[in-house]
Amino acid sequence: MIRRPPRSTLSSSSAASDVYKRQETKSSISIKRSIAIKAIVTPTWKEDAEKELSNAISAVDQQLSQLEQEGQQIVSNIRSQSVNPLDPRVQEQVGQVQQQVGAKRNELEEQKRNLLQQQSQVRDLKMDEIVDQGQVDSFCDVSVGDNLIKKMQVSITVKDGIIQSINNNE
Repeated sequence: MIRRPPRSTLSSSSAASDVYKRQETKSSISIKRSIAIKAIVTPTWKEDAEKELSNAISAVDQQLSQLEQEGQQIVSNIRSQSVNPLDPRVQEQVGQVQQQVGAKRNELEEQKRNLLQQQSQVRDLKMDEIVDQGQVDSFCDVSVGDNLIKKMQVSITVKDGIIQSINNNE
C-alpha cells in the first residue's frame, strides 16, 4: 500500500498545489556572463598587435610551404610505388592528393588574407581610439527583480594592460 501525505481535500488540483507550496524558491542565483575587453590604442598596443599579426602571418607562410613539400612527397611516393605511374588508378590517387592539398592551401591563403587585412586595420587605427580586444567569462549574482540585460552588459577598458574602467551598465 502506498502512503500519501494528508490532504485537506480529495481533489487532484489540491495535491499539486500542496507540492508547489512545499518547493523552495530561490531569490538569487549565480550565472556565467561574457565581459567585453576593450583596449585604448597606444604606440605599445599597436606595436604588440602588429608583431602578433606578423608572427601569425609567418606561421601561415610556414604551413603553406610545409603543405607544398608534403604534398609533393606524397605524390612522389604514390608514383614510385606503382608499376605504371600512368595507370588511371594511380592518376586518381594523385588527383585526390592534389585536390586535398589545394583545399588546404585555399584555407591557409584565406587565413593569410584575413591576417593581412587585420594588420592593415591595426595600422590605420588612431591613438586613443577604443577597440574590441576580446572577451573573458565571469560569474555574477542575479536576483528576482534584476534587469538581466543590464547585468550581462559589462565591459573592461584597458590601456597597455592596465584597467582604466569597469563599465557595469547597472
